Amino acid sequence: MKPVLVIVFALLSIFLGYRIYESINAPIEFNKVRKERFSKIIAKLKDIRDSQEAYKMVNGNYANNFESLIQFIDTGNYTITSQRDSSFMRFDKAYQIDMQQDTVIIDTLGTVKVKDSLFGADDRYKTMMNVPYAQNGEKFEMEAKIIDKSGYKAPVFEAKVKKNVVLYDQPADLVARENALQSVEEVNGTEIKVGSLNDVSTNGNWPPIYDRKDN
Repeated sequence: MKPVLVIVFALLSIFLGYRIYESINAPIEFNKVRKERFSKIIAKLKDIRDSQEAYKMVNGNYANNFESLIQFIDTGNYTITSQRDSSFMRFDKAYQIDMQQDTVIIDTLGTVKVKDSLFGADDRYKTMMNVPYAQNGEKFEMEAKIIDKSGYKAPVFEAKVKKNVVLYDQPADLVARENALQSVEEVNGTEIKVGSLNDVSTNGNWPPIYDRKDN
């Protein structure tokens, strides 16, 4: 029986050692995967935000779907203007004399293509609706509308994706912990998103670390 017990205990030791290694290593590997995938997701959301801000600058509101947004980037133009102070003389009926009036003159200098301004020769905007690493080809959810803020009609938009879509192949307990995060150094909540349908904001819900150039 002694050789059998030695083998059993050896196998048990290997199994327990592996489980201990897994419990330590799994969160480390999860964090590596999470950071890499979140960086790609956030880069896409930044492209969506830049495109939406350009759309609003030209049209006065945000695009409600990606088809309209991509078409705008393909064909839209910025108008380049300059302004200068000027003045002129106008007869004042009250004083019965000519008086100087100040004004601002706006000159139109030309136009610049939105695509060239935002993306140059890169055509990645044509696929900005696709969620990186998504198992089943999921797209970002995007919506735009007009909200009332203290009597002012304000256009807003939001683009988002659930963390579960991005982390579909990761350990369920670690994904659940990720969805429950509340920290200034992490992406809080169950979604990664930019913009808001309730507030006038184009901010993302990610921490500043994802805005560094090396990310």
